Amino acid sequence: MNIRKKVLVGMSGGVDSTAAVLMLQKKGFDVVGVTMRLWQGEDDPESTINGCYSPGAIQNAILARKTCEQLGVEHHIVDVSREYKKKVLDNFTSEYQSGRTPNPCVLCNPLIKFGALLDNAEALGIDFDYFATGHYARANFDEPTGRYQLLKAVDLKKDQSYFLYRLKQSQLKKILFPLGEFIKEEVRRFVLAAGFNEIARKPESQDFINENISSTLFSEYDHKPGKIKDLNGKVIGTHNGIIKFTVGQRKGIRIGGQKEPLFVVQINADENSITVGPKAALAVSALTAVNLNWIALEKPDRELYASVKLRSQQKEIPCEITVENNQMAKVTFSIPQFGATPGQSVVFYQGEVVLGGGVIQAVVSELPEAIESSEI
Repeated sequence: MNIRKKVLVGMSGGVDSTAAVLMLQKKGFDVVGVTMRLWQGEDDPESTINGCYSPGAIQNAILARKTCEQLGVEHHIVDVSREYKKKVLDNFTSEYQSGRTPNPCVLCNPLIKFGALLDNAEALGIDFDYFATGHYARANFDEPTGRYQLLKAVDLKKDQSYFLYRLKQSQLKKILFPLGEFIKEEVRRFVLAAGFNEIARKPESQDFINENISSTLFSEYDHKPGKIKDLNGKVIGTHNGIIKFTVGQRKGIRIGGQKEPLFVVQINADENSITVGPKAALAVSALTAVNLNWIALEKPDRELYASVKLRSQQKEIPCEITVENNQMAKVTFSIPQFGATPGQSVVFYQGEVVLGGGVIQAVVSELPEAIESSEI
């Protein structure tokens, strides 16, 4: 007897997760929908504040359930708000308080969406063989290495492999990415053809957290004014809280009369100060990354020549990667870069394959007159 495989699909109420359900049904899978509950406060279906973490997030859950009802698919809402606060939100606030810039999606994917959500679903008695999402990425098993691989999506403009680089082998083994072989417009047309006009025309997902909500995560002390210094250490102004700044930022400095626009070059949490300078002062020749996660290989035993991304949609940069005790990687660029921000992630690629990645700990300035080493 041929038993149909059951796939649990993470649903946000948007076009991508809806398309994932439709595609898997078409392939003959037994589909079950699931939506994460992240918000710990009271839900507000009428709220205009709608992000992954907001009172208006319930709107997405309602739409996902409605979609499942139309398709004859079982749907569950699984509460992972406690785990989300502990593993993502607490990290988010502590990183900003320390002068670094975190990427919450990078943590949420392995720890919550592909972690706590599935554990909680199993604890509730929800049975499934695979877990699928509407991410634009691909996964496959590589026979020569005996490892599961994470690959870029066919639609490079929508590729989300950068945000998935922390996935483990045990997770990739059970993951399906139905949209990985398609471009966005094909996905939208597919959902339209299925009769889901409202969803197909729905705007892109919003950020994980709205600015209004973000302000509630920090205390009054976190908005404590501090000094703004130039590259020589001279005080040239004041700021209204380091949590409002990130390395590379130009907006909000509010210091006029300069020959060149000023950018945040360094944030010093101990002094509650920020250092600013011209864009040239942001140029870095190398960086160090920690909290490494390797996917395509167990761990490198020699220098790697690969390419890296410092942002999801950034053009890849050729580099040399040297790993020390599998705990820290030094990344040396072939040409100076301007987007290296402590706390953000650097992801390593060879062609379409994600090798792995890590969290930027420190950068080495390209300019001798600038800050030579910025460890924040």
